[in-house]
Amino acid sequence: MLEEFQRIGRDLFLSSLVSSHGGNMSVRMGDRIVITHRGSQLGQLTTDDLVETGLREDDSNIMLASSETPVHRAIYLQTSALAILHCHPRVAIALSLLEDEIVPIDTEGSYLLHKVPVVVSEITSGSALAGVVATALKQYKIVMVRGHGCFATGQVLEEAYQWASCLEESAMVIYYSRTLGGQTKEYRRMSDKYKSW
Repeated sequence: MLEEFQRIGRDLFLSSLVSSHGGNMSVRMGDRIVITHRGSQLGQLTTDDLVETGLREDDSNIMLASSETPVHRAIYLQTSALAILHCHPRVAIALSLLEDEIVPIDTEGSYLLHKVPVVVSEITSGSALAGVVATALKQYKIVMVRGHGCFATGQVLEEAYQWASCLEESAMVIYYSRTLGGQTKEYRRMSDKYKSW
């Protein structure tokens, strides 16, 4: 398990999806979760950076766990996810400040994501965010929190990483196409369907 956390954490950092001490990841094991330590460096994880705690209730390890633990718990309790990652894809964050949903215009993003909802919370971390994110993830694989970052789910961490990586790539394509100006040319069959999930 440590190797999987290390591999995905390093990829998140090298892909610029997190800053040096940003983001968090977890996996569910029955009624327990393993989540990254509060303020850990995802690109340099060690055994001490993984914290095991209860899915439904706190124990002595909760003080070490990520401040996003309430969000991870809510997602596990309301979805079939077995792995969650939270990261800060910069272009997608910028789009979340302009849009209520991110609708990819590239082929991969259209096929894998269709659209990514942008949810809003006045407090963008911890328990205040848990309900709105978990509710959105009942219907989607990934969700953006306006101005903050994304939460992605999967059966393993690599799957959640795929959604986050795809989102940022799609956000970059949207950004580049807008920067180049002009009207984008539609090329997808039944493209009107991509705005609904």
